[in-house]
Amino acid sequence: MNENNPDGCSCTPGCCGRIPDKTVNKRQITIDFLYLDLSVCTRCRGTDAVLDEALAEVSNVLEATGADVVLNKINVNSEELAVAYKFISSPTIRVNGHDIQMEAKESLCESCGDLCGDEVDCRVWVYQGKEYTVPPKGMIIEAILNEVYGGNVDKNIIDQEYVIPQNLKRFYSAMKRN
Repeated sequence: MNENNPDGCSCTPGCCGRIPDKTVNKRQITIDFLYLDLSVCTRCRGTDAVLDEALAEVSNVLEATGADVVLNKINVNSEELAVAYKFISSPTIRVNGHDIQMEAKESLCESCGDLCGDEVDCRVWVYQGKEYTVPPKGMIIEAILNEVYGGNVDKNIIDQEYVIPQNLKRFYSAMKRN
């Protein structure tokens, strides 16, 4: 008999009809998808679709590890929003504030050029030594799982002063003219 337990049981919670403590500390994974356009831009639309597929595939793992996902899809349609979000290139995916592609490599995006009537560069994703105009699903899943499991993401990145890229200034300026 256990003098600290009035039931006399010295077993673990849940034994002898006692209800175990089900308090679970959920981790929140915030994914921000920042883009210029989902109606015309093939890179933004493709990234949106692949992001949704990646989240569907990794959702069971996230649930099993106690992670809640918050997905924010943000149309960065003005210079003010670009400054507020420190938007570097379209499209962008950030997991808990970290861009999944540290280097912002770009190439001419004809669909955004058609949209605004000027030449515009959009992001090129580099994954496993190859370049893609839409991020591979594996790249997105890897970035999410690195955040969940505390992978090799450098948390000590120094915040640099944000300056809106000329490419985005040109896009916003052209959109105002149209």
